Amino acid sequence: MESAWLVLLAVLLGLAIGVGLSASLVAAMRSGQRALDLTSQDVPAGVGDTILALESAGVVVDPSNTVVMHSPGAAAMGLVRDRALVHEALVELVDSARAGKEVGKQELALSRGPFGDDSLHVTARAARIGVRYILLLVEDFTESKRLEDVRRDFMANISHELKTPIGAISLLSEALESAADDPQQVARFASRLNTEAARLGNITREIIELSRLQSADVLGSPTLIELDYVLTSAIEQNLVAADAKGIEVARGGGKKAKVYGDKALLIVAVHNLVANAIQYSPNGSRVGIGVRVVDEVVEIAVTDQGVGIDEADLERVFERFYRVDPARSRNTGGTGLGLSIVKHVVQNHGGEVRVWSHRGRGSTFTIRLPEASKSRAAALGLEKP
Repeated sequence: MESAWLVLLAVLLGLAIGVGLSASLVAAMRSGQRALDLTSQDVPAGVGDTILALESAGVVVDPSNTVVMHSPGAAAMGLVRDRALVHEALVELVDSARAGKEVGKQELALSRGPFGDDSLHVTARAARIGVRYILLLVEDFTESKRLEDVRRDFMANISHELKTPIGAISLLSEALESAADDPQQVARFASRLNTEAARLGNITREIIELSRLQSADVLGSPTLIELDYVLTSAIEQNLVAADAKGIEVARGGGKKAKVYGDKALLIVAVHNLVANAIQYSPNGSRVGIGVRVVDEVVEIAVTDQGVGIDEADLERVFERFYRVDPARSRNTGGTGLGLSIVKHVVQNHGGEVRVWSHRGRGSTFTIRLPEASKSRAAALGLEKP
């Protein structure tokens, strides 16, 4: 008889637990959010609903640091895995709050994953709730920090870059005035003045272009673009410079590739790559532009026979104002913004740009863009191509 009661008790407990879990899961599904475990009875009432409603990251942990509930934001930021806090810095913050220490808001840099050095920059605060639990709140300010770093670096870079041509123009103007009685000197100074003025104009124009590319919704309304036209236009813009150095510009590959985007911006991107290839190639050499389509990805490769780039410089060539050879860039009027503009144009089109290079063997820059396929049209909310 006693065994029968035990069996019945076990069945009733199983049903009760099952109903409780089902009710929690149904509530979480109806709210459209995910909760790991809402069965703890001594978490203060209303905490679960509040956690699920948070747009930022909220986590509740028990005395063993097991996560009993968390907001969708915590999962999206990668703070929780297998009911545990991923980052040791957050665990230490929770332990300090549990020990009764005064824990204020802390700024932390949390690794995004096991590879690379990219980090999330967050503010975090931990506090007791109820008798056993700790509430951890995390706010992500990675994007605002990135924008502040960009602004600071941009101001430092632009101040340095503008100082050179402005200073040169000022000095040349004084020299021109003092050489008014010497026609040859006047002509020489005037020529250099024109060069520096053109350089200043190029820097200003490319700064404006780069600022526009970094703004939101730069593409506006993407249109269907035939890359044949883009490549033809970019090559024609560089033929005078190529002819002046006796460089052959050869083109190959498919001519029917299409993408969605901004035609003028893509012409600027390809033009910059071709111009760079010509600029850093020796006289009488060859620059190649090839196109191919692989697995709904369009690849535009620009190859030169120039001096090449050291491996240490490859990761930095797309940075604003970075020059592999500063002395040569000054002589040719380079601004150090061309490749950065290429990078942002391509990224705004949902693609990427890669570089291969080796000293003495030239360089190949490859733009990779999503092909104008049905899936791409659907992703952009456009009509089928």
